[in-house]
Amino acid sequence: MNTVEVQRLIQEAIDENPELFLVDWSILPGNKIEVLVDGDHGLDIEEVVRISRHIEHNLDREQEDFSLMVSSPGINRSLNSPRQFKKNIGRKIKINSNNNEIEGTLIAANEQDIIVEWKVRENKPVGKGKHTVTKTETINYNDIQKAIIQIEI
Repeated sequence: MNTVEVQRLIQEAIDENPELFLVDWSILPGNKIEVLVDGDHGLDIEEVVRISRHIEHNLDREQEDFSLMVSSPGINRSLNSPRQFKKNIGRKIKINSNNNEIEGTLIAANEQDIIVEWKVRENKPVGKGKHTVTKTETINYNDIQKAIIQIEI
């Protein structure tokens, strides 16, 4: 399987809609092509079909047989690009970073880092008892090992 040709076809299909972006793609044993695409406002089935058709119709099955799967990343897949983080601002997120594990709300994202906010109960600075404190942390993308959106029920 010609990986350069597959990558070119994937990029052509995604470039037709500027709201879409490539999350990941691979060619697995047996010429199984997997393409993960996301969009700034989600990914509808029409776009999945369009991308799939563009790739499939421009590869020759007579020359080399293949299977193709185009989908959006699952909810358990780690976020890996600034666009994915920006799309999920305001949602609960669990981050494993070089320093620690944080679960909170993603409140900002830019091209270098993200900001997560969460609440904790801490001892009062004066007197007895505890009070709720809002904490924030800025995390550079290079420090993120895994970032999963938390589904709220």
